[in-house]
Amino acid sequence: MEPTVPGWSVKCVGDDIAWMRFLEDGKLYGINPESGFFGVAPGTSHKTNPMAMETCKSNTIFTNVAETADGNIFWEGLEKEMPNKDVEITTWLGDKWKIGMPGKAAHPNSRFCTPAGQCPMIHAKWEDPNGVPISAIIFGGRRPSGVPLVFEAFDWNHGVFVGASVKSESTAAAEHKGKVIMHDPMAMRPFMGYNFGQYLKHWLAFSKKPGLSLPRIFHVNWFRTNAEGKFLWPGFGDNIRVIDWILRRCKGEEGIGVETPIGIVPKEGSINMDGLSAINWEELFSIPKDYWLEDMIETHNFFINQLGVDLPEEITVEMEKQEARLKAM
Repeated sequence: MEPTVPGWSVKCVGDDIAWMRFLEDGKLYGINPESGFFGVAPGTSHKTNPMAMETCKSNTIFTNVAETADGNIFWEGLEKEMPNKDVEITTWLGDKWKIGMPGKAAHPNSRFCTPAGQCPMIHAKWEDPNGVPISAIIFGGRRPSGVPLVFEAFDWNHGVFVGASVKSESTAAAEHKGKVIMHDPMAMRPFMGYNFGQYLKHWLAFSKKPGLSLPRIFHVNWFRTNAEGKFLWPGFGDNIRVIDWILRRCKGEEGIGVETPIGIVPKEGSINMDGLSAINWEELFSIPKDYWLEDMIETHNFFINQLGVDLPEEITVEMEKQEARLKAM
């Protein structure tokens, strides 16, 4: 992220994995257990991820990307950055190809693997064995409608419920399937490694341990759209505006949050919008009652199907409390 708000700088500790533990002071700390970045190439560009592009300029392994006749590499998303758009390209399958021709030059899951130390914004403590303190845990999904830009969980247990409910939506218009829901609890579904219910109980257990300073839990949604399908939020470097609000909440600043049935959203005017135009605050933070009641039913069915008797009682309680708050809107 390159912040668009003056006075902010962002440093990177890791791009994919955090190992977290509580130290003697009761605070949660995270380390990056990896020595490099391993990212999907297609879609990566100086617009979407400038730091990744600068990091992989040298000393980098690329797999299943395309190669240009002048010795460069190429994947989908770099079309506008190519100095010679007519250059001959050899696809990942070895076929001759040029920009604009049918098909893909790079495999959709082609990758780059590059040393983290080459990142221009790497944090000085990225290899510190004690790690860095965690003030907030931020979950997020791709939700085109219904879900506000950011909201804070009421407490730790509610935050675990929010994390367990993370999902994204996509529209499979070509197949006429309508809305497709993809659940990804804690953004960890492929990596949990053991029983989902036990995983949630592990998270929930920390609220019962004395002497711990638990981080606050938030949910973000950069992908809400209007009726025309246009994004309501610019994203990228402007996301620092949301991070700013989150950290102010973590510091205990009062008067910047409003309680809603799903969590605490920013009070209108509490996010720095200087330099932005045409931001529809009401639409960006609206919580449609019918949408959320339907979402609760879908979430409940997911938990029952995936967890059954392993569903922790605390999650059931949070689900029932949120449903009651929504019905009372």
